[in-house]
Amino acid sequence: MGHSSVRGEGTRESVPHAREMGWDDGLYEDASSGDTEDPAKPAKPAKPAEAAEAAEAVGGSDGGGSHRRGGGGGGGGRRRAGKGAGKGSGKGSRNGKKGKRRVLRWSASVLSLLILGTAGAGYLYYEYLNDKIKKDDLTLGKNKMPEHRANAAGQTPLNILLIGSDARNSQANQDLGGAKETFDGPPLADVQMLVHLSADRSNISVVSMPRDTMLKIPECRDPDTGKIYQESLFASTNESLNRGGPGCTVATWAELTGIPIDHFMMIDFAGVVSMADAIGGVPVCVNNNIESRTSDGKGSGLKLAKGTHPIKGEQALQWLRTRYGWVGGTDLERAKAQHMYMNSMVRELRKNAKLTDPNKLRKLAEAATDALTVDKGLDTIGKLYDLAEQLKSVPTGRITMTTMPNFYSTRKPGKVEPTPGEAEELFRMIREDIPLDGKASKRATPTATKDKAALPAETKVTVQNGTYTDQLGSAQGRATTVAGLLAQKGYTQAEAGTLTPRQAKTVVQFPSADLEGDAQAVAKALGIPVGSVKKSDQVQGITLVVGADWREGDTYPKPKATGKAPGSNTSRADQSGCMEVDPNFTW
Repeated sequence: MGHSSVRGEGTRESVPHAREMGWDDGLYEDASSGDTEDPAKPAKPAKPAEAAEAAEAVGGSDGGGSHRRGGGGGGGGRRRAGKGAGKGSGKGSRNGKKGKRRVLRWSASVLSLLILGTAGAGYLYYEYLNDKIKKDDLTLGKNKMPEHRANAAGQTPLNILLIGSDARNSQANQDLGGAKETFDGPPLADVQMLVHLSADRSNISVVSMPRDTMLKIPECRDPDTGKIYQESLFASTNESLNRGGPGCTVATWAELTGIPIDHFMMIDFAGVVSMADAIGGVPVCVNNNIESRTSDGKGSGLKLAKGTHPIKGEQALQWLRTRYGWVGGTDLERAKAQHMYMNSMVRELRKNAKLTDPNKLRKLAEAATDALTVDKGLDTIGKLYDLAEQLKSVPTGRITMTTMPNFYSTRKPGKVEPTPGEAEELFRMIREDIPLDGKASKRATPTATKDKAALPAETKVTVQNGTYTDQLGSAQGRATTVAGLLAQKGYTQAEAGTLTPRQAKTVVQFPSADLEGDAQAVAKALGIPVGSVKKSDQVQGITLVVGADWREGDTYPKPKATGKAPGSNTSRADQSGCMEVDPNFTW
């Protein structure tokens, strides 16, 4: 697909059945029309004989392809016509090798698709897998990524954004995705989950965002064409993917949450199917017979009998996309079903980690490298394996999954918006490395700078009103009020500025190291945590931005007590259960 087919903002509604697209269950409503002839599939490239000879044992995870603009069965950044990338057969020799055979274990933390372990393979096979990994830029936003703060032991968290793309950039994706009217359209980021690995590596938190969340998408620049996609103040989050690639989805999350994102991994329809097949099936449970099909033909087509069933292939994709069939029939229920699938996948992958079958581990590796697109920081098998090593030590009992607090929008019926207060509290817990399960963890402990602060009367401070929210607007006069509070503390040069940036959490910014002590002193005078003092190249002097967390009162509100995460569908990866079936969709 040429770049001319990339849609700009505000055009999402022009596509037929917009809410039934992508990973939504409605895509199968025209899948059986039979008016499209399947073209011959491209021949699969043979793996070099030397690689096959060298492959003694391999475990799998990420990647696929050498560049996201090329076609492929993996999670491409854009829908394109053309041939998909083939998969190599890669059978490894199991005989004739001296020394002890070592099979590195496959492990996963929160999602089918995340981890790749490999061992015993020869260099050629290693390079073969490396060449298949598809890469893209981490962020396409113009703002710098927020920085991590280390905990008391000097460790920092790790944040990975998982993206499910509805791209129809290959015959396999078109066959699985249906909805022929979307074949030439841009992709949507219909599944978005942030994986947070704690600094002390003791726990993992996963936050889902509904595909229909309305929020601000920042300005993004396409790295290939140079095209600038202007900021959109109120757009559906899944549109971020078609503004230059997955880096714009990353930038959108960073802008909304203030959370530094280290990596992303993206998968498409075909990738979900191939991974489920390679693993051998993922057990899921329903409390009654289910058939996801409405009277007018909408639905994923999922049909299961009551009880627990291992699902794979197209059935796995149907499960992840089902909305019609669960009690409530909303995106929140779909997220709950996705959490169940992920939880079960984690358990299956841990079982597979104990396998001594090199052939199965090889299949997992090749399926994963075909399935995923990753950022350039994860562009080799070695880097993916290092990531796996960090993730695998977390017990399933400390993996917590939740959905971002949200409410149904009155400005855009059928969509949702982040719930003021609750959503920010969840993001704060992630930023401050607070476990969502309420258990203790080593947390970041920001320390005071050695830079000596000037006297308050000698310190100039600009105060800006950043309290605006889509639901409540701005708290009028806050910059003037807070400047007055500073004047009472001796900061006679404090004055209210005219700029009104949106800021979820109150922050004190400074442009250079010689002003850090002054900035921390300003924060201390008002009771603002030292962790909210940040260096920024966007300010000329000390700037206090009053955020939406301080809309009223003369005292900065104390952070809420540490506890379990706000939100819905919160669950642990070691828990199992059954999805509740809507009586109208049973058989």
